[in-house]
Amino acid sequence: MPLPSMKDQFAALIAAPSVSCTQPALDQSNRAVIDLLATWLGDLGFACDIQQVSPGKFNLLATFGTGPGGLVLSGHSDTVPYDDALWQTDPLKLTEVDGSWVGLGSCDMKGFFALAIEALQPLLDQPFKQPLIILATCDEESSMAGAKALAAAGGVLGCAAVIGEPTGLKPIRLHKGVMMERIDILGRSGHSSDPSLGHSALEAMHDTIGALKGLRQQWQAQFNNPQFSVPQPTLNFGCIHGGDNPNRICGQCSLEFDLRPLPGMDPEMLRAAIRQKLQPLAELHQVRIDYAPLFSECAPFEQSADAELVRVAERLTGHTAEAVAFGTEAPYLQRLGCETIVLGPGDIACAHQPGEYLEMSRLQPTVRLLRQLIEHYCLTPA
Repeated sequence: MPLPSMKDQFAALIAAPSVSCTQPALDQSNRAVIDLLATWLGDLGFACDIQQVSPGKFNLLATFGTGPGGLVLSGHSDTVPYDDALWQTDPLKLTEVDGSWVGLGSCDMKGFFALAIEALQPLLDQPFKQPLIILATCDEESSMAGAKALAAAGGVLGCAAVIGEPTGLKPIRLHKGVMMERIDILGRSGHSSDPSLGHSALEAMHDTIGALKGLRQQWQAQFNNPQFSVPQPTLNFGCIHGGDNPNRICGQCSLEFDLRPLPGMDPEMLRAAIRQKLQPLAELHQVRIDYAPLFSECAPFEQSADAELVRVAERLTGHTAEAVAFGTEAPYLQRLGCETIVLGPGDIACAHQPGEYLEMSRLQPTVRLLRQLIEHYCLTPA
């Protein structure tokens, strides 16, 4: 039975709901997407390994050919949540609008799999000297649990990995990390007319924010990478909640903040520096300070400029490899022995937005580029 056309594959992937979200009410299984890919790739002769990461969540490792090395074409099978009312088309139906394919996951990034399958099909009757691996992960949009599970399992995946996140077909070899953290301060409430009756969590938080601003200033003086549009690490105070009435000493206060480290900055070292600042403040204000990540971090990523994959991608695209601010699964694939870049057809500006789309003019250039990468790494490796 022949495979569906590229457009029909694209449409089927979009029609298979696979939202991942930290809110359980919105979270969905990705099994339908994984089953579609495993069926198509299995029919083409790939050995398909479906790996359960957690209940309802799966990775797919589909391999054509054998041996060490080879090329990994990687993407995540999930999407962000969506609001039907803000879409002008059905988000789960592929719709052509003004020269673009519109649908949830078209750009970020289920559509990449249909393009990869289109690219590889004409090559399958040639002898593969190194394997081609199609990797589809779960939960990239929330916890990155799929990529983390692969990295934790260890081993070597391939010698080169291309992650098809939206980069406008420009190779990306660096991105910042993403850390979302929370500080909870528990003081003691009391009547505001007598400060000795309580320990203000709000005043302790005031000094805590001052300490974090000091660390931010220190890190921004110490770390700088001009390849990023914002060349320093950033620390954003996102939201704060505390107290309940002007005439009560504040008994509890919480802060959530976002920290974006540059490559070379270790998240655990940053957390250790923060904890070192918090301990004396807890003693000074006689409060309890609890500090923990809201989510496990996405590590910063850097692939060396002289890596073979970077040079090949630059030659094939005509673009020098760049840096981006958003996080990806790249650091986890690096841990599995892969030279890694991020390179895909979409535009990050329309990702996570109502009306997400992929320009049709990008379809064939992407197929051509992926085919050239497969030829280089699998058919005629150096």
